[in-house]
Amino acid sequence: MISSARPRPSGGLATAAGLAAMGCVGGGVGVSGLLGDAPLFTSQALRYTCAAALLVAVARLLRRRLVCPRGLEWAWLAAVAATGLVLFNVALVRGSAHAAPAVLGVAVACVPIVLAVTGPIRAGRRPSPAVTAGAVVVTLGAMIVQGGGRTDAAGLGWAAVVLACEVGFTLLAEPVLRRHGPWGVSVHSCWIAAVLLGALGLTTEGASAVLTLRPVHLLAVGYLAVVLTALAFVLWYSAVVGLGSARAGLFTGVAPVAAAGMGWLLGAPAPSGLMWAGIALVGAGLAVGLRARTPAPVPV
Repeated sequence: MISSARPRPSGGLATAAGLAAMGCVGGGVGVSGLLGDAPLFTSQALRYTCAAALLVAVARLLRRRLVCPRGLEWAWLAAVAATGLVLFNVALVRGSAHAAPAVLGVAVACVPIVLAVTGPIRAGRRPSPAVTAGAVVVTLGAMIVQGGGRTDAAGLGWAAVVLACEVGFTLLAEPVLRRHGPWGVSVHSCWIAAVLLGALGLTTEGASAVLTLRPVHLLAVGYLAVVLTALAFVLWYSAVVGLGSARAGLFTGVAPVAAAGMGWLLGAPAPSGLMWAGIALVGAGLAVGLRARTPAPVPV
């Protein structure tokens, strides 16, 4: 495909990309709820198909480099798609039957700590004390903003799967980011996920399931494809390339803050004093963690 230089985003641009990516995720949380009565695999297959097509079109327009995977890259990209996209969505849906959404949100809020520790270790370095401390503060703040809720043993199990998938979405992509960059990883993970979900949909929901999608479902799929997938994926992987997985992971704490803010704008009650304290903690944790200077592990 089209080849071009692929410079590493500067620290400021990578920081902005991370904030924007998690802002997209948090701001669009409510949209996913519109698909609650839609066929899961079919609707998600349509989402990732649309996202992949959009990414390819925009990449060509912007002359971004897209290359065909080779060798073990297929395994890494398939793992990203299978865990971070397919299993993640299944875990959210199945987990919601056993746990309140806040419980699953708390699981995602633990991502900064896991990435702050495992990211450097995976790259052969010691975890940064400053980044780890910042991750702990961000996680605590995100948990406060997210709140709690009911759950059972199965709900906790699905929450653990959600956490593992969210971490895998970043760590499993790092080896292929070196060659494919944010655009390539986003394109390939989306079309592979679309194939996997399409196969699951045909097997479990039938070919006619797509005909049951109502206009509200299609609008939700379109929003998810454009904002929460195509845009958010490229922004997120740009942050990982520029900052490394440990520091980029800090931004996952922004998602519940963005969700709370969007809910407020749409008529939900204003954040309580405790929520404001949580938001302040997220900000403080980001300030502490992002000040640490650690070498980015994704040369491109």
